[in-house]
Amino acid sequence: MTLQEVQKNLKDLSDADDAAFLQGYFKTGKGEYGEGDQFRGIRVPKIRKLVPKCNALSWDEVTTLLHSDFHEDRLLALLILVNRFEKTTGTERERIYNHYIKNTRYINNWDLVDQSAPNITGAFLMNRPKDQLLQWARSDKWYERRIAIMSTFHFIRNHHFDLSLKLAGMLLDDPHDLIHKSVGWMLREIGKRDQKREEEFLESRYQNMPRTMLRYAIEKFPESRRQDYLNGLI
Repeated sequence: MTLQEVQKNLKDLSDADDAAFLQGYFKTGKGEYGEGDQFRGIRVPKIRKLVPKCNALSWDEVTTLLHSDFHEDRLLALLILVNRFEKTTGTERERIYNHYIKNTRYINNWDLVDQSAPNITGAFLMNRPKDQLLQWARSDKWYERRIAIMSTFHFIRNHHFDLSLKLAGMLLDDPHDLIHKSVGWMLREIGKRDQKREEEFLESRYQNMPRTMLRYAIEKFPESRRQDYLNGLI
């Protein structure tokens, strides 16, 4: 499809009722984390079905989607980039990665981060220096901090936990609930693979970490062990 055809498809798939729901779900009201974001009202499975049809889009056309005011357009662009990243190697992967880090202001909601960061920044940096993730972890933008920790999901899947734990420590006092959830999620993923390693991290920190982070981190523990953590009995 051409860019014009893709945009027409997105318009045709729009649903006003779903748009209203999604704008509430993704907290787009004044003062909320997604303030001002616009939705067409298209669910993710329908967006995913468009990805294989976008192979002919040029680099600039994908960028046009990524810079759209509409959330679903940006998600489609990111899924196209993930698809291309996975199907290519070498310099083209580097180009996608560099484009990603220059456009984080458009990757500004949790689902956009979660659908792309592990598969682009995480995959690219797996065997490379990871200074960019440390830089994002110190960002004043919550979505860049989420990109930092969510990128490490790729490392966790490959049983490399050190950087995830380092970033979790850096983000332990983060003020944002969406960071509490993502850090807790990554700790839980570590624990699913090595519970002892996760508990070594939690032992000296669990009583001071945000409650949401702790609940996410211990969600898969045996119930008795989970209750010990929740009641401060470790």
